[in-house]
Amino acid sequence: MGGTFDPIHMGHLILGEQSYEQFQLDKVLFMPSGNPPHKRDRAGRASDNQRVDMVRLAIEDNPHFELSLAEMHETGYTYTYRTLEELKEYNPDTDYYFIIGADSLFAFDEWMEPERICRACTLVVAVRDHASYAELNQEIQRLSARYNGNFALLDTMNIDVSSHQIRQWISEKKSLKYYVPDKVISYMKENGIYRKKEV
Repeated sequence: MGGTFDPIHMGHLILGEQSYEQFQLDKVLFMPSGNPPHKRDRAGRASDNQRVDMVRLAIEDNPHFELSLAEMHETGYTYTYRTLEELKEYNPDTDYYFIIGADSLFAFDEWMEPERICRACTLVVAVRDHASYAELNQEIQRLSARYNGNFALLDTMNIDVSSHQIRQWISEKKSLKYYVPDKVISYMKENGIYRKKEV
């Protein structure tokens, strides 16, 4: 599962756990993006090291969750197709599943090298953004035909929480209890992450 994880929240963890169970995965790699091309303006956000620390804290008590730093590099933008091809090169006998949200599914045509992504993995689509199953299945069929891809729908509830929403709540000093792991909440408070500076 890739993403900026700015910050990681319970929605990410639930999707990871349900993917692990439904597809009988060996483990789930949480892969923070170092320099995602679609999120270039990250002023006022957590630093790379802080995002990595928060992911580490969030997953440390789950034996089949693992932190991957494959996309945490300083030079160049990170692209999913490159990361997946590198993973396949190192582990040619491993079948990779890449977990994405419905919002990413509907934007998949805009990704860099979608055909190469499809060759490298099965794409697991999580319900999000209030898209109906009919709409999701129609888009999956279209993309599968266009890119000769293998898409699978994750049988999960619509977890309607986002990192953007979490950051907004922090700025409004609202409770994050049950939306973000306690260890991550403590870390954010200790480091003053996302808090608006007093003028």
